Amino acid sequence: GVEKLAEGGTYHQFIPHTDRLDYVCAMYNNFAYCRAVEKLMDITLPDRAEYLRTLVAEVQRIIGHLFWLGTQALDIGAMTVFFYTFRDREILLDWFDELCGARLTTSWYRIGGVERDFTPSLTEKVQKFLDYFPPKIEEYVVFLEKNRIWLARTRGVAVISAEDALSFGLSGPTLRGSGVDYDLRKYEPYSAYPKCEFSVPVGKNGDTFDRYWIRIEEMRESVKIVQQCLEQMEPGPIMADVPSVTLPPKDRVFTNLESMIQQFKLFSQGFDAPAGEIYCGTEAHKGELGFYIVSTGGGRPYRLKIRAPSFIHMGAFDYMAKGYMIADAVTIFGTYDIVMGECDR
Repeated sequence: GVEKLAEGGTYHQFIPHTDRLDYVCAMYNNFAYCRAVEKLMDITLPDRAEYLRTLVAEVQRIIGHLFWLGTQALDIGAMTVFFYTFRDREILLDWFDELCGARLTTSWYRIGGVERDFTPSLTEKVQKFLDYFPPKIEEYVVFLEKNRIWLARTRGVAVISAEDALSFGLSGPTLRGSGVDYDLRKYEPYSAYPKCEFSVPVGKNGDTFDRYWIRIEEMRESVKIVQQCLEQMEPGPIMADVPSVTLPPKDRVFTNLESMIQQFKLFSQGFDAPAGEIYCGTEAHKGELGFYIVSTGGGRPYRLKIRAPSFIHMGAFDYMAKGYMIADAVTIFGTYDIVMGECDR
């Protein structure tokens, strides 16, 4: 599995493998992994890099929720909204293509920063989308909350109490839908989140409808966070200045012999990580995505363990499906927003 692959490569070489955990939202996988390595190496990032990371993470959250909303509605018979959510998702994926050359498997985050800065053109497109998108969220709400099929198949389905949700280790919208106010962005703040004002939506019924409502509200909050990042972000470096760990800028690699050798050594031999073990959790759109790294020194991890929300949430399926119709299995399975790449690690 992917965890075993981590033991055979350097810390930098593993970043593209994280893309494949959840191909729908690869940016979060990059983000969570890089944060874990930075915690191990005790690296502090420049402010601009933190703002860029936060901005892109929230765009990725919107992409993930749009994907979930469209496919979940399609699977349970309310298919119209699918075409609208995927229309808007395409706009954001085109941004990723412009930012890093890929729409899905991005590998944009780097240990110590990010691979590339926003261009003025991309910044302008982001601002236009922030003006365009909020009314579209209202469209999704109208499409679904006036649809009897959607309401009948989500209200009172897959109910789980706050106590049971905590016992199963649920997180993200699945946990908050049961009334538990827990979000790592608020309670263990990281990157630029401490500098941004936003709310954490919390449900009360613990059913599929509340989990849908939370995702809708999170998209609204993500728009606010992205706007604040654009307004607060100042010019500056996008990589930490730690030459023994961080990769040199690509333009220097192409024009400077020392930079080319530095990149070659960091990829092929790695950097010397201190002996020890760390865990670092990141609030992805599905829930808590965590990386546990054991280092015995040297350029490769001795052990890497991934706490993937899809795998944890799958464990609650039997319990949450009891007493419902076979037809509800699609709703219940979909309510977690499962990607199997996260489950088989």
